[in-house]
Amino acid sequence: MSDAVGDAGAAGGRAGLSTEEARRRLEAEGPNLLPSRGARPFWRIAFDALREPMLLLLLAGGGIYLLFGSPGESVILFMFASGSIVLTVVQETRTERALEALRNLSAPRALVIRDGERVRIPGAEVVRGDLLVLEQGDRVAADARVLEARELELDESLLTGESLPVRKRAAVSGDTAIVRPGGDDLPFVYSGTMVTRGGGFAETLVTGPRTEIGRIGQSLATLESVPPRLRKETARIVRVAAVGGSSVALLVVLLFGLFRGSWTEAMLAGIAIGMSLLPEEFGVVLTIFLAMGARRIARAGVLTRRIAAIETMGATTLLCTDKTGTLTQNRMTVTELWLASGESLPAGGSGAVPERFRKLLDIGLLASAPVPVDPMDAAFHAAGRNLATQGRWALAHSYGLRPELLAITNVWDTGHELLVAAKGAPEAIATLCALKGDERTRFNAAVDAMAAHGMRLLGIAAAHGTRGAPADYPARYQFRLLGLAGLSDPLREGAADAVAQCGAAGIKVVMITGDYAATARAIAAQAGITGGTVMTGAELDALDDSALASRIGEVRIFARTLPEQKLRIVEVYKAAGEIVAMTGDGVNDAPALRAAHVGVAMGGRGTDVAREAAALVLLDDDFGSIVKAIRLGRRVYDNIRKAMGFIVAVHVPIAGLALLPLLTGSMIVLGPVHIALIELIVDPVCALAFEAEHGEEGIMTRPPRSVAARLFSRPMLMWSLLQGGLALIALIALFAAGQWFGLPHPQLRGLMFFALVAAVLALIIVNRSFSTSLWRALTRGNPTLRYIVGGVVAGAIAIRAARPVRDILDFGPIDGRYMLAAAAIGIALALLLEKLKPLSSRN
Repeated sequence: MSDAVGDAGAAGGRAGLSTEEARRRLEAEGPNLLPSRGARPFWRIAFDALREPMLLLLLAGGGIYLLFGSPGESVILFMFASGSIVLTVVQETRTERALEALRNLSAPRALVIRDGERVRIPGAEVVRGDLLVLEQGDRVAADARVLEARELELDESLLTGESLPVRKRAAVSGDTAIVRPGGDDLPFVYSGTMVTRGGGFAETLVTGPRTEIGRIGQSLATLESVPPRLRKETARIVRVAAVGGSSVALLVVLLFGLFRGSWTEAMLAGIAIGMSLLPEEFGVVLTIFLAMGARRIARAGVLTRRIAAIETMGATTLLCTDKTGTLTQNRMTVTELWLASGESLPAGGSGAVPERFRKLLDIGLLASAPVPVDPMDAAFHAAGRNLATQGRWALAHSYGLRPELLAITNVWDTGHELLVAAKGAPEAIATLCALKGDERTRFNAAVDAMAAHGMRLLGIAAAHGTRGAPADYPARYQFRLLGLAGLSDPLREGAADAVAQCGAAGIKVVMITGDYAATARAIAAQAGITGGTVMTGAELDALDDSALASRIGEVRIFARTLPEQKLRIVEVYKAAGEIVAMTGDGVNDAPALRAAHVGVAMGGRGTDVAREAAALVLLDDDFGSIVKAIRLGRRVYDNIRKAMGFIVAVHVPIAGLALLPLLTGSMIVLGPVHIALIELIVDPVCALAFEAEHGEEGIMTRPPRSVAARLFSRPMLMWSLLQGGLALIALIALFAAGQWFGLPHPQLRGLMFFALVAAVLALIIVNRSFSTSLWRALTRGNPTLRYIVGGVVAGAIAIRAARPVRDILDFGPIDGRYMLAAAAIGIALALLLEKLKPLSSRN
């Protein structure tokens, strides 16, 4: 259960809890774990998937085709249905891991004092009252009050979003109630955070769901992902079409049988009508387009955890972005230098630093830990030259941060003298160097100017001592000010361009961060998030939802925000009608990621909790990939609309020709086998050819579609019905002409079949683009469509040439004149619709 790693002497005289008392508390209060809502079993996820209307329709369509002798079509539909079930089960199983990842993060192994000895125990066994030993590099196991702090600093960015570690102090008599994380000099540490410097002891106050990270977990457990609008709308249309088609098919069977006396023909006509009106392609289109979209976007470094999010991303009107680790790289860099002489230098580029600035960096490195853990120490290691290593100097003494001197000082034995390097808060270094008069005024002005850019400032000073003398306390040396170093978390490459592209696409970008307002404002300016106001978490708390809703439109930066405030901001934006995408990488971002229409997590630096709560994961942590996701989302939605419009249009002539015998008393033009052949053209065109279409011109310069916009808008339906109606009129005219000239029924049926194929090809070409010309539609690259059209033409030629196939289809011999007449139908239809295309509208 546990292993001893030390003795009572190492515990600083503290005995901690007894093993027996810890056992009693563990039994009474439960383990130090987050509660699980209970993962849904595999069978339940699969059962829920089977209840989807589109999936039921796919299965029903497959059953109909199988029942009436079309096993090929049946197998295809069953394959689509099976694929949809597998995708749903895999994705839903992944989402169940979110809380499990949070539980694991909140329960690392912990070093505690039990019975006067240090022991390492599983984090789940930490109880209230346990004495935690805090050491550099360890993750804190529970929320606790600091009893002793030795230069103690922690990285709390996963809870607060602050880019820098925060100092901790020992608690005093008044520090009894734990407060929220954020800022320096709090006497509390929090579960899941990391010790970056120093050490100490802390008394556990709360464990499990009562911790700060536990509150986030409980919030995450109660949130449900936003259901995709496209799926709901398509399901509604499918239900209406399925009910309507089934009713019409039944009516056809009854009327045909009663008035014409042939119940066999009545059944054939009813089946043909049902097949012509059964919109099984809708489900196929939605499944294939989103699945293929997920595959395409994966090549751009974006993992899709919920495929419906791709389409929703294209509808995004508001992008809420975290700062630390999202817009920035989540690592500190020396970005500006200031010398005591008054010279300054931006040091964030790749160019060489002039020699006169080198000593400032080198002394900053010598004042850092030899093995850096703290991000600021790591920044100086990256920027400075390791003189100690080159000269084989020895570290004689090191002084950490103290309340009376907020500076770190290292004393180095160079072999001929002592070199004392100090870095710390500017006011502490100014005091250490005894700055006065104009020198202090110039120094303060430089501090104010650099701080205005949101940088973390460190003063740097050096002193010399006699070798062999004791390493005195820093205040006893005569320090000379070298200058200031400004450190910041640099903006990600391409982030500013991505923000600009979002603006061009009509998408508002808002920063939500736990960091300070000045830092947030500086990074926002670099990223191009300008205009609007800044609102802090304290200001947000002072507003009720209605007041916040009235002001939220003018805010571009939310600073010093807590996890529940991020969630509240997302909810208020959603209530205002925005389609919200939320980016983030920390545990504190997880509830907002789950609540947003689309949660986007960082895959490299992000936490497991954020990744599991999100719908999209940026594998390369490239903020610019968000723009790629938006572009692809818009393309997918456009292509879905093209495919859906084509489906509606093409079913009008199919259904019309199937109904023709009932309305005119003529021969049956299309039977089930003929419609099944036509569907062999329609299905791959919908599922593959339209999916492969390129994005429309200006796809990223138009505003997001309206929140109220429907996939099946009235203009789209009217345009599709007009296309299908004109195709039906042309085919009926050809049918009438054939009867007028006395063509035998088999020959006329064959002519109508090939004319219908030509009309289908014309509808494909017209619907390939919303606005481009017919010639552009014919020439724009789409290899998938070329293969499909080539296969259709080859199949038509084979049917015409193979008599056994014509006999099965009940086609008579068709000479070249009739084939030209069929082709003319398609050409005339395409030219006519091209002239009418300006009447259509995407909206």
